[in-house]
Amino acid sequence: MYTPKHFQVTEQQQTISFMQKYSFAAIVTMMNGVPEATHLPFVVEQRGDEVVLLSHFAKANPQVNVVENETSLVVFTEPHAYVSPKHYEKELNVPTWNYIAVHAYGKATLIKDETAVAGLLAKTIGTFEEEYLSQWNKLPEDYKRKMMNGIVAFELAVTDLQAKYKLSQNRSETEQQNMINSFSNSTSANETDIARYMRDLKH
Repeated sequence: MYTPKHFQVTEQQQTISFMQKYSFAAIVTMMNGVPEATHLPFVVEQRGDEVVLLSHFAKANPQVNVVENETSLVVFTEPHAYVSPKHYEKELNVPTWNYIAVHAYGKATLIKDETAVAGLLAKTIGTFEEEYLSQWNKLPEDYKRKMMNGIVAFELAVTDLQAKYKLSQNRSETEQQNMINSFSNSTSANETDIARYMRDLKH
């Protein structure tokens, strides 16, 4: 990912927290020379110094057949905001866009053991709707097995983690504050999130 020095983020915990908050991501893998992407919810785990991404494909998804052999790119991105030149101190300026993006690279390992698949699903439910876990546990075993037979679970050990916070770090203090003030009062969740991240960079 092209990342000028102004926008580089090297603090891994900050990056992981972003991935966990905006965990619906796209996994991209090359298939016959063409990039193939699937949008999935991911459980983001830290195992010592290692970052591991957990998710599952539909069994019919052809990407299943290549993820163990090819390096995949998982793209996490969510809040973004159009930046109008009205926020700048000089008229001689053009619009831009503020955003955050994280790129995680690695090869996936398919999980075939039924108990391990069940464990991954329990982690997923616990991450996104813990209250549902008791209902899931009460469902008939044959029904759960049928559901699990329709998916292919995997985990991906991240070998390269890149984070870009393009939040006007290259602009003046006054200009940054103009954006924060404007975005903070916006009705757009994207803009209020961007304002929060811009404020956090100052502390």
